[in-house]
Amino acid sequence: MIAVLTGDIINSRGQEKTIWLNSLKSVLATKGNTPKDWEIYRGDEFQLQLSNAEDALLTAFQIKSRIKSYENIDVRIAIGLGDKTLNARKITESNGSAFVNSGRKFDELKKEKLSLSIVSGNEFFDKEMDLLLRWALVNIDGWTAVSAEIVYLFLNNPALSQTDVAQRLNIQQSAVSQRLKRANFDLLIQLIDFYKEKIRSL
Repeated sequence: MIAVLTGDIINSRGQEKTIWLNSLKSVLATKGNTPKDWEIYRGDEFQLQLSNAEDALLTAFQIKSRIKSYENIDVRIAIGLGDKTLNARKITESNGSAFVNSGRKFDELKKEKLSLSIVSGNEFFDKEMDLLLRWALVNIDGWTAVSAEIVYLFLNNPALSQTDVAQRLNIQQSAVSQRLKRANFDLLIQLIDFYKEKIRSL
């Protein structure tokens, strides 16, 4: 089972493109090579494939926290789980159930006014994850830029201590703790771990 993430930048026209584009590229580049594994197209849309479906939710939160580190901007992501039946030179030309699931869900996200969703084709799994993500997004969609920045640092460097991050950002350790608490970081990690357990059981 692979995962395909299809997404776009929310409110991209209200921002200087180079600000978020370089950040998006920096995250995607850690997941594979372009255009085989990821590609940015139509200005502010992107697609990424992950050979290990367990990594999908963590990756989505890494992208989301990186983009939300800038004011007044967000990212919408549809995660599709499944197989890959056509392995093309460019990800946008590849095919399989993971691509179909991701593409269809991405088209629905704007209507549903959601910024993150997962589709696997397994009705029970999809219903369960949809409910959990809707609850999580109540908090995540409200992340401030400084909270998102903290989340991104810890998602990418789990071994970092709060003291390390405080020194890096030149803020008090107590401020790091407060931002993590406001972002409900502990619950976010629990959700990622829960998702991984469910994927293993599929």
